[in-house]
Amino acid sequence: MWFVIRCFMILTGGGAVVELMEKSAFEGLLPVEVVGCRIIAAPPEPMHLISPYKGQEKPLSAAMKSAHGMAFPAAGRATGKEGARLVWFGLDQAMLIGPAPDARLSEFAAVVEQSDGWAVLRLQGALAEDVLARLVPVDMRAARFKRGQTVRTQLQHLQVSMTRVGGEVFQIMVMRSMAKTLVDELQNAMRLVAAR
Repeated sequence: MWFVIRCFMILTGGGAVVELMEKSAFEGLLPVEVVGCRIIAAPPEPMHLISPYKGQEKPLSAAMKSAHGMAFPAAGRATGKEGARLVWFGLDQAMLIGPAPDARLSEFAAVVEQSDGWAVLRLQGALAEDVLARLVPVDMRAARFKRGQTVRTQLQHLQVSMTRVGGEVFQIMVMRSMAKTLVDELQNAMRLVAAR
């Protein structure tokens, strides 16, 4: 403990307080545009992982609908819309993106704040599906992966959550520490698709 306090005092000039500033995980990396495709950072929003307690799935869904206007999503789906979305995130889990969760939800589920742990971007444009075809082992074409569908998958070696939020728009979420790698992978694939 002393070591931590002493290092803090040395680093701060003998006890001065350091002011921390919030920065986007994509600071200096986005936007990126290559013919037919664009990557932009999604606006920062609160994110909460919601996991229903055993046997509480239906009451939780009803509480979500009452409080936030959207039901708990089925596997592979997202409910809600821009600014208030609930994205399936795995077995008995969904990520609430946008609003702060209503306090009543904790009666039916574990609610864990996740905002600082994830980086969220949007891949959009006519060639977005072609870019993703080079990177993910899932068929992302509109005929198979429609608006409101979501998947947890690999993008190259990264674990990501991908949701189609518009006709040619995908929301991609990755752990914050992997933000630069995600941008690099997408940008390389965009260049390859554009060079065809």
